[in-house]
Amino acid sequence: MKAARFDYVRAADIAEALAALTKVEGAKLVAGGQSLGPMLNLRLARPSVLIDVSRLDALRQIEDLGGAWRIGAGVTHARLEDTKLAGGEMLRAVAAAIAYRSIRNRGTIGGSLAHADPAADWPLALAALGASLNIRGPQPRTVLVEHFIRGAFTTVLQANELIESVEVPKLSRAGRHGFYKFCRKTGEFAEVSAAAVFDPQSGVARIFLGALRGTLQPLAALAQQAASGGEAAASAEAVSAAVAQSVGDLDPVERRMATTAVTRALLQVFAP
Repeated sequence: MKAARFDYVRAADIAEALAALTKVEGAKLVAGGQSLGPMLNLRLARPSVLIDVSRLDALRQIEDLGGAWRIGAGVTHARLEDTKLAGGEMLRAVAAAIAYRSIRNRGTIGGSLAHADPAADWPLALAALGASLNIRGPQPRTVLVEHFIRGAFTTVLQANELIESVEVPKLSRAGRHGFYKFCRKTGEFAEVSAAAVFDPQSGVARIFLGALRGTLQPLAALAQQAASGGEAAASAEAVSAAVAQSVGDLDPVERRMATTAVTRALLQVFAP
């Protein structure tokens, strides 16, 4: 199957991309195209215009802000995999586990967030890290990643807005993180995933469950228990109870996978 007919515009800068989005109804941005491409060919997406932002230098920068890393929306997974980011080691680990290298060479962090697949890695990992998105549009705004996704393939992004960059707070040397996902085979989307981030220096304690439902599921109470009680407070029983409380409609298989994913993410956190 081939894509339905569409026009194509290569934006010279962010302002031109935004102008095209505002001018043409049904316009859609494309950068890496690793999610949009298959949807076009299956005719699940039928944009009137594709606006290419893949070559915009403004979207491909990685900046050290001191206490955080600002990552342009057009930065590829592969670049994050290959870049040493002090205090952002979790970014490198998550990027390296996304699909296959050929996909990581093209797919972008902003594209993954805007696509909002419930099984994607970046929304989950970035929410656990407390990251925020800088959104450009008629009124520039900043949105926490954990509040960005409303449901499966649905975000707070308006038709005349785009993600400009992601700001990720750095972890201190005492900070620890864990990320675990169940896949049928390497490279596929997760059936269930979990991310945990703890930093005693800044008081950060976050655990999120992903992939099972359209939105991220925070396990705030469990995170506080684990932060104060350590590994002993994150037993399989405690995790199972927290999962059941957060997502009450899981079947037994889903509950077991979710409990295991969270437990294994926490094992990474508490590993010596």
